[in-house]
Amino acid sequence: MLNALDRNLLAAVQPSLRQQFDLSNAQYGDVVAAFSLVYGCSAPLMGFLLDRYGLTRVATCAVGLWSFASVMTGMARSFPALLGWRALLGFAESAALPSSGKAYAQLLHPEERSLGTATNQLGLAVGSVGAILLAGWMTPRWGWQSNFLITGPLGWLWIPFWVSTARRMPAASAEAGFQGAGLKKPPEDARGVLRDMRLWALVAANLLTMPLYSLWTNWTTAYLVRERGLNESAANLRFAWIPPVLATLGGAAGGWTAMRSAAQGVQRSRYRVCLWSAAGLLSTAAIPFMPSAGLATLGIGLSFFLTLAISVNVYAMPLDLYGPARSGLAFSMLTSIYGLMQAAISPQIGRVVDGIGFTPVCIAGSVCPLSGVLVLRLAGFNRKAEDES
Repeated sequence: MLNALDRNLLAAVQPSLRQQFDLSNAQYGDVVAAFSLVYGCSAPLMGFLLDRYGLTRVATCAVGLWSFASVMTGMARSFPALLGWRALLGFAESAALPSSGKAYAQLLHPEERSLGTATNQLGLAVGSVGAILLAGWMTPRWGWQSNFLITGPLGWLWIPFWVSTARRMPAASAEAGFQGAGLKKPPEDARGVLRDMRLWALVAANLLTMPLYSLWTNWTTAYLVRERGLNESAANLRFAWIPPVLATLGGAAGGWTAMRSAAQGVQRSRYRVCLWSAAGLLSTAAIPFMPSAGLATLGIGLSFFLTLAISVNVYAMPLDLYGPARSGLAFSMLTSIYGLMQAAISPQIGRVVDGIGFTPVCIAGSVCPLSGVLVLRLAGFNRKAEDES
């Protein structure tokens, strides 16, 4: 929740930010890219540190650092300073999802892990909705900076509760809860993980299935302001909070469906959820043609819903492959490619929006997830693994 709150405040105050710093949409995309590039490059390091030094230490340090970066974002007085603090936020937050994945691998049975990643999405949704509503209420009263100065310190308050809880977590052996998905045992070292072609298939699939997640996380308020003629406060308080709520329901539905059909094979059940969701995401192309802001918001919500149904299952797959011992590194590779993808496409989205609008962005995004699911099929994730037979 804290991760999403600190990250998504910037998208919620995008119109005010652009006005103060005199930014184009393309320059706002550059700010998102600064965060994302550092986020993507740092994630494998964070995954290695998690496997080497443990969940408790790394998560504690990461939350403390990103809380500091969030506070300093609110104190930025120039465009370069804004870029620098968002880059630091990206470095620290790159530990968040790998830390969650490490916990799921240690604590959950294989068939439960996609529902676990969906539970994580509940926190992300609460943070996202909180950012939108908070910005809608606070920005007109005290300026966009006030959001960061109030929410940033919450991470420091979280740390003692986390340390207390972490002490009660059971220790996990290297093969505890391991679901090999065709592998007899998890790789013994990081090089074994990086040599496995299935990992790179997952990386490629995540690259192709997550552009819509990036779009609706960073650009929903901007879409409602530019395309539907709303002001920032109305966009946030009336509509922009709805898609993250639907996304949470999508994550829960995707995780629950995969768990209920796990008797057919854990990986196969995850693949089928991804396939049907990707087919439904073709409807994203219709969002720009919706006749009202309310219907467009429901279209965005459906797109977000189906994207999360895919995401919770794709992010559970490396936990099946590598178990608790190497889950930090494996999970971080998916986090990394998401960050690098977002860094690459955000400035381009901004340029397209400045020049044409959101229509080509929605059309292009609608077809990407099916390509990602095709990669999963070619890698054999649609087949029942030998050790599940």
